[in-house]
Amino acid sequence: MFTFLDKWKRSRRRRKVCRYALCGVLISASLALGGMGYYNLYNQVPSVLRIKADMEQTIDLGVPLTGEMVAVSGQEDSNIPAGAVNIDLSRQVTMKMSSDQSYQMNVKIFGILPFKQVGIQVIREQELTPVGAPIGIYVKAEGLLVVGVGDFQGPDGLTYCPAKYVVKSGDYILELDGQPVEDKKDFVRRVEESQGREVTLKIRRGDDILNVQARPAQNSDQKYKLGIWIRDNAQGVGTLTYIDADGNFGALGHGINDVDTSTLMNLDDGTLYETEIIAIRKGRDGEPGEMTGMIVYSPDRILGDIYYNGKEGIFGHCNEKALAMGTEEALPIGLKQEIEKGPAKILCSVDGAPKYYDVEITAVHLDHDNVNRGIELKVTDPELLALTGGIIQGMSGAPIIQNNHLIGAVTHVLVQDASRGYGIFIENMLEH
Repeated sequence: MFTFLDKWKRSRRRRKVCRYALCGVLISASLALGGMGYYNLYNQVPSVLRIKADMEQTIDLGVPLTGEMVAVSGQEDSNIPAGAVNIDLSRQVTMKMSSDQSYQMNVKIFGILPFKQVGIQVIREQELTPVGAPIGIYVKAEGLLVVGVGDFQGPDGLTYCPAKYVVKSGDYILELDGQPVEDKKDFVRRVEESQGREVTLKIRRGDDILNVQARPAQNSDQKYKLGIWIRDNAQGVGTLTYIDADGNFGALGHGINDVDTSTLMNLDDGTLYETEIIAIRKGRDGEPGEMTGMIVYSPDRILGDIYYNGKEGIFGHCNEKALAMGTEEALPIGLKQEIEKGPAKILCSVDGAPKYYDVEITAVHLDHDNVNRGIELKVTDPELLALTGGIIQGMSGAPIIQNNHLIGAVTHVLVQDASRGYGIFIENMLEH
């Protein structure tokens, strides 16, 4: 039988355990909140800060940190004495730097604890002509993109897939038996002509170049196959963002990915075409809209050549016909630290000629992991909302203008809310 003293001791132990558990919960919550605060603060400070050369510019990151210039590019030993150049990032700072150097800044908490390294890149002042016109895009892959592998039935009724475990989705087939592959038809023909002899495929897998072997097998039509689904090109509709003073263009604000593998297509060559928007499917919450364009692949419709497909967009050189599309006044670029929350405009063509529509910048992520989502915006223009419901597919690349500066391009729509979307900083498009 328990005595009163025993009950008291047990109650005391329970209270002690509860106190420890509560303390543990409070400590865990404090650490979690502290970690979130640290993460948010870390992302407020960009890893790379671009400054226009030989111009005084005011920077206000609004964070409780200080930065110290520690190195200059092109010099083995920095000529900046320790502690000589300090920057209070919680205040407005006016900076003016030379165009022939870049810098490294160590950011510290309370001027003591190391926090982050920031590269300061000096870029030249530049003006770009915003376009906002729809374009047809055709790109040819460098080699053949492997979409997947699949079984097929042989003359004996059994299933075969010679390429299984040899290649995988996302690989690029560059050569067959030491000879470059021109296109899908060329590859299929040469596999059929192998007559079941083992073939060697040279493939690119990520950054690696590999040689692999496979032995074609006959299908039910007695044609030799490897069981590989391949693609050698892609096409679509987007928006031309800008033309620079040298006749080069940038478009889309994001790369062209294969629709099945989501792999960024390695570009062999590409062409820009005139296109006409023939239909618009209005976007709704949970259901992105789309612009449908008619592309005629004829020489007289060509606007220019595409020489680069990267995560920042597609880039190339304009012909005279494309240059004539740049009817807007050239604008200076706006850097990410110059972007403000509030009113802005996008230039796009959804009802004939390119036209400016009102949007609101709702957030600016100076150091976002996703280069294509540095800007968050919301369409506020009643006319555009009535026409499209907001941002729709095909609008990617529409230039974003604020305070008479070209600051970025539309890249994605928020699926849950068609009026909201994302954009890329124009400085990121220019670094390709």
